[in-house]
Amino acid sequence: MEERLQKVLSQWGVASRRQAEEMIRRSRVRVNGDLAHLGQKVDPQRDTITVDDKRVSAVERPDLVYLLLHKGVGIVSTCHDPQGRKTVLDLLPAQLRSGQGIHPVGRLDADSTGALILTNDGELTYWLTHPRHSIPKTYRVLVEGHPPESVLRMWRQGVLLDEKKTRPAQVQIIDKFASATCLEIILKEGRNRQIRRVAQQLGYPVLKLHRTAIGSIQLQAPGGRCLREGEYRHLEESEIRFLQKLKADSH
Repeated sequence: MEERLQKVLSQWGVASRRQAEEMIRRSRVRVNGDLAHLGQKVDPQRDTITVDDKRVSAVERPDLVYLLLHKGVGIVSTCHDPQGRKTVLDLLPAQLRSGQGIHPVGRLDADSTGALILTNDGELTYWLTHPRHSIPKTYRVLVEGHPPESVLRMWRQGVLLDEKKTRPAQVQIIDKFASATCLEIILKEGRNRQIRRVAQQLGYPVLKLHRTAIGSIQLQAPGGRCLREGEYRHLEESEIRFLQKLKADSH
């Protein structure tokens, strides 16, 4: 049966669908010796697929890996950065960086810190990052000034960004300081720099942004210690089941 090439590469753990599309655009993928093109359909049982002139197949698929990383400031959430900045993959040991197809699920901007999932399960990445799926993400956000309840209510109800209203969010005050306020924010969407842009628009710019949890997956492992900045851990079986259930429920 024929399927789209980027889906096949994702299923085989080569890359996420989005990354597979970028590989195709950059002429890194060939089908039966010919350069692949976006939208191309292939028969995984019959066609020969290569990435960077190396044949890939379902048989050679690496074991599935699920990691949680504590990303630090200045680290970019990509596999490769044209500007030469340090990426999240640079924080992993060589055996996980090479030939495993591990990639970040979604993004945290370079100025933000906290929880980021990495995996080579391309199908899971597709489901978790698709706009119609709603995995809650929890943030601790330090904003300039002291937003009143009326502003927090606006934030909770949704704010227009790029002519489209944000989804309702949970926003509560955790602590107050002389010139800043610490908020806990739980979102079920992830537009580009959404929290920073909403905070700026409401008049209370973000000073620090830290993601503490993705669904029930936290920087502190069940019964374990909290990851320090730059550290990673393999997800527990219960955490992997949580992610796989999200995927199954979204079908």
